[in-house]
Amino acid sequence: MALSGVALTLLAGCSAETTGQLKRLGLPEAGTVQAPAIGDLWIGTWIAAGSIGIAVYALVIWAALRYRTNHNDMPRQNRYNLPMEIFYTVAPFVVIGVLFYYTVLAQNVVTKNPDPDLTVDVVGQKWAWTFNYKSADVPGVGTDVWETGTINQWSTLYLPVNKTVRFNLSSPDVNHSFWVPVFYQKMDVIPGRDNHFTVTPNREGVFNGKCAELCGTYHSSMLFEVHVVSEAEYEAHLKTLVARGQTGEAKGAAIPNPVGEPGNTSEGDPEPAAAAQQGGTR
Repeated sequence: MALSGVALTLLAGCSAETTGQLKRLGLPEAGTVQAPAIGDLWIGTWIAAGSIGIAVYALVIWAALRYRTNHNDMPRQNRYNLPMEIFYTVAPFVVIGVLFYYTVLAQNVVTKNPDPDLTVDVVGQKWAWTFNYKSADVPGVGTDVWETGTINQWSTLYLPVNKTVRFNLSSPDVNHSFWVPVFYQKMDVIPGRDNHFTVTPNREGVFNGKCAELCGTYHSSMLFEVHVVSEAEYEAHLKTLVARGQTGEAKGAAIPNPVGEPGNTSEGDPEPAAAAQQGGTR
């Protein structure tokens, strides 16, 4: 009771945001329809691990107190303890089986591929992100458009709220990993392999995204922002890209690879933005 009181007192001194994050065991507030399935698995796994840990420590403390003695005589030695050995063999399989079952349930939710409302081809390249909006059906757009970033300027990704989006992931150079923490999931971006996943953002706001795979010299620059906005704002943004002439498809140069100080290039290698434009409509 005293421990619970101390915990409640400490939580009372935290902001609502911090308190919410503590209740989610470090996870940010979910930003997609699919995210709660992963969040529940995360919290359930910690509860299971914590329960096992408490049980083990309780048994250790109980044994230490129950069998303590003031003499140095060696206790009776047993060659084996069959019930205990059976327990230690079966218990891990029970734990693994339960976690596997709930993992499959969560996996079935997040790996569903319903018909998307829109498709975004994501290109991870050294060292920026390029987003191709497959937007031929958007009124007033009528063509695919793209946007990208550089080492010194984050990429931005616009998504309409409550619309299902399919991300097609590709890379022209090295392994990357597409991660938006509020999605509660990430996926590798591997050269020569087309990965994909589907989510439905259900909360407007600006969220951080990053590369979760150590991909080289400027890995730390592979950041981007996700703007989840109303459908009207989303369509207005795509029209802005059309007005800038960023139409067609940008897959990135084969080897953008700027070296030296951030923003500088070597042997005429273009910045990722320029590389994407040169390698664009192809």
